Amino acid sequence: MMAITVTEAAARRVSEFIAKRGHGVGLRLGVRTSGCSGMAYKLEFADEIEEGDLTFVDHGVTVLVDAKSLPYLDGMELDFTREGLNEGFKFNNPNVKNSCGCGESFNV
Repeated sequence: MMAITVTEAAARRVSEFIAKRGHGVGLRLGVRTSGCSGMAYKLEFADEIEEGDLTFVDHGVTVLVDAKSLPYLDGMELDFTREGLNEGFKFNNPNVKNSCGCGESFNV
């Protein structure tokens, strides 16, 4: 069974963003061809569930993934971290074989 999970910190942050926007059904997660290593993550707020979307709910947050992206994201945990002055979403993806030095792209 394929799955995407969200940490409590990431769920809290997503909920805050959706509340500020005033609308949205969840977070859309996917991959696209990009960068030095071949693939990059796409992360955006979703206002509707589209045909073909697979939905995962964790800590009250809905994550939508298209069928083409799911094999690259299966088993991934979305986290939200703060390190010094930097903060952002972190993708803990067990499928990644290596990633580029800039941290923007990966391959599986």
